Amino acid sequence: MLDQVRPVPIVEAAALEADIHGTFAAYRATHPLIALAGGGYVVLRYADVERLMSDPRLQATETALPHQAGLTKGALFDLFEHGMLTANRETHARRRAAVSCALARESLERFRQHVRDAASHLIDAYLDDGRLELVSGYARRLPVLALARLLDLADDALPAFERDVLTMNAFFRPGPTPAAVDAAEGAASRLQNALGDRLDQVDVERSGSFFSTYKTIAGENQLSPLEALMQIVSVVLGGSDTTRAAIVVMVGLLAERGLWQEVRRQPALIGAVVSESLRCEPAVGSVPRLTVEEIELDGTVVPAGRPVLLSTMSALRDPDVFPNPDAFDLTRPPLRWHPMFGGGEHRCLGEALAKIEMEEALSVLLASLPDPRIDGQGLTIHGHAGVRKVDELTLRWH
Repeated sequence: MLDQVRPVPIVEAAALEADIHGTFAAYRATHPLIALAGGGYVVLRYADVERLMSDPRLQATETALPHQAGLTKGALFDLFEHGMLTANRETHARRRAAVSCALARESLERFRQHVRDAASHLIDAYLDDGRLELVSGYARRLPVLALARLLDLADDALPAFERDVLTMNAFFRPGPTPAAVDAAEGAASRLQNALGDRLDQVDVERSGSFFSTYKTIAGENQLSPLEALMQIVSVVLGGSDTTRAAIVVMVGLLAERGLWQEVRRQPALIGAVVSESLRCEPAVGSVPRLTVEEIELDGTVVPAGRPVLLSTMSALRDPDVFPNPDAFDLTRPPLRWHPMFGGGEHRCLGEALAKIEMEEALSVLLASLPDPRIDGQGLTIHGHAGVRKVDELTLRWH
């Protein structure tokens, strides 16, 4: 224990939400972390966030979230109890390995074509209208359709799959209402039944199928049937809501800053747009962890047994790492390590797939819409914890 511990500033939720970036910047200059008035700590600096992502004194939250929501059984609880996203140590490694190996064998170019086809299909339906609700008409649907193709789902299963994924995801956004929790539980149950049937029926001899590869490896890794199913649901969860928000933010930043024509003329800039939009306004505002031992940061101490948010929003605007951090700068060098995709043993398995989805989502829009403008409310993003909420963003053209 330190001889003298620096006090940790306590920040009210309303003050933080009123100006998230400004509040983080003000405290980051003098303190490595803040305490939230409602409980928990937020780590602010890039170097600390990077280091703590793989620090064994922090662990994933396991079943803390469903318990907080009053859930002790059911489809949502099973996802936390038997999935990899919230598991720790050997359990996490065993569950993750099967998905990791199956994704490693998946053709990225084939997935890219799936995304491109889905994006073209979605935007074609709006070209004559001259108007697109970006969230509901495009960004919310594209990741779900891409995942459906990855899982080789039949066309007639797509409407129910899309509906249930979107409904289930509401549980994982900040402050779900009791009605949203009930709806998410029902959707999670239907989704698990459908994917369980698909997993039971898949032909393991079918070459090139992600599902068949995964089923074989899951058996070799001795995953129980429930564990094998929950890892597939985890892939669906991790690959839908975050990408939806990231696509809206990316398109909104590009359109608001008058850079659409420049990138349309230079499609080689698309990768830079993806990287810089994820830095400037990450879709995942923070990564939740729980301390299992006391942690000291620059003279401040976080006790054991406390929830901690590793803030991607604050880390990615740390001026010690990013000169002029509030600027949206397409000449900025690509990140060596992007905290939005986590770190350590929980580094996102789908990072490459998510970037492909963002690249193709933007590429198709650039090719289809010569000069769209934002109609009405501009890009509006809420929240600093977990997956952030984006309001509807309307594009017009003609």
